[in-house]
Amino acid sequence: MLLHWFRRDLRLRDNPALGSALRESGGQVIPVFVLDDTILSSLRMSPARVRFLFEALHDLDAQLRARGSRLIIRRGDPAAELRALAERCGASGVRFNRDYTPYACRRDEQVSAALRAAGLSVAASHDTTAVPPGALRTANGQPYTVFTPYFRAWRAAIEQEHTPPPESDLPPFASVPEAARSLPLSEPPALPGVELPRGGETAGLDRLRAFLDPANPHGIGSYGAERDVLALPSTSRLSPYIHFGCVAMVTALRGALDVARAWRSEASDPPGRSSRPRHNSPISDRHASAEKWIAELAWREFYVQILFHFPYVLRGAFRPAYDQLAWENDSALFAAWRAGRTGYPIVDAAMRQLEAEAWMHNRARMIAASFLVKDLLIDWRWGERHFLQKLVDADHAANNGGWQWVAGTGTDAQPFFRVFNPVSQGKKFDPQGAYVRRYLPELANVPDEYIHEPWAMPAEVQRRAGIRIGRHYPAPIVDHDVQRARALALYRAVR
Repeated sequence: MLLHWFRRDLRLRDNPALGSALRESGGQVIPVFVLDDTILSSLRMSPARVRFLFEALHDLDAQLRARGSRLIIRRGDPAAELRALAERCGASGVRFNRDYTPYACRRDEQVSAALRAAGLSVAASHDTTAVPPGALRTANGQPYTVFTPYFRAWRAAIEQEHTPPPESDLPPFASVPEAARSLPLSEPPALPGVELPRGGETAGLDRLRAFLDPANPHGIGSYGAERDVLALPSTSRLSPYIHFGCVAMVTALRGALDVARAWRSEASDPPGRSSRPRHNSPISDRHASAEKWIAELAWREFYVQILFHFPYVLRGAFRPAYDQLAWENDSALFAAWRAGRTGYPIVDAAMRQLEAEAWMHNRARMIAASFLVKDLLIDWRWGERHFLQKLVDADHAANNGGWQWVAGTGTDAQPFFRVFNPVSQGKKFDPQGAYVRRYLPELANVPDEYIHEPWAMPAEVQRRAGIRIGRHYPAPIVDHDVQRARALALYRAVR
């Protein structure tokens, strides 16, 4: 009998360690999840992620019970709880999938050593990413720190199809012994007023199927053209499911590759030969769109391997010289940014979306982050921590990589002198102001021509729109042009 220790692999499908344990033991596997207070009580753990986690655990337990098993819940030190459970049930070993964050690596080394000292066998399988973070190296043996050459190597690596056993090939589960005592699985904590996706493998696979559906007008076939349009539902919103392992990265990647290859093949068919359903956009565009989403999965893995090789990025800049930046860190300006009260509608709509949904469109994340760092001159780590405390999909590697990219302090980051203009970004990616009006109802009647700079409205236009700038909605808390010049001087001082 073996224990399978679930962590960030809250699924049955495409689960390497679980499938291996079932085959090795003839189905004699006890599925266990250990509630780790080091993680749950962390100041960087958002209530939204806790709720998503508990929903995922409920979904996992339901799937296990449908197969004659059940999920055992323990709480405390993972090594002590796993050892005690193995002793009670006569299990000979523990199996789990690897996680690659600095904390997870330290924890897993300590837990594995303790379990082996107690006479238990321990084996870990690769998971979390499609390509292991230590597998790809430059010609001189160094980790990749620039995305484009990393992507070329990554894309070549995944051309060999990943085919973990699908669910139907998993051996049946044996019933869990009565001696395996479990804590009751409590209900997910309530978050009134916050609209969250439902956690779990069932919901995650439904979302993946919908996104990959060729008939979906806002799915993967339109992703390349629409992914930056803030008001459209044109992103996959799979990030929390991938973060918690409700959907395996290889599952998402395999689906995207299948779609891309089908469209590439269809594009090469002679006219009239293809029986596949047609879409409004050209097949070649849809193939390129699918490849664009695949590249976004690669960005996620790029940041995982950056954190794996350079764990110090969680504490400071990838380029240490930028740790000397003389941030102003005005707490009042930070509070206005968090509350969505900066006076710049596209920034405020982004922050209000974060409060309402514990999620934010990726383009909006970049705009909000740039404004905090380069308009308000506030340390990017303040924003990184705030996102971790709020986002349902916050991932240490991706969140850190994204913030350092915007701040210009990270690996392969945008140049420090690139500063997003919140007005032009709004006009470009929300031209009719639909996104702004959705999250800033006080601006609902503002004419399109003023929606991204409402302070420019004449008094009579404000009256007709039923709003007074400075009273119903704030005037800009800083002047973008002035702050841009100050930000450039601040960066040049440490270069």
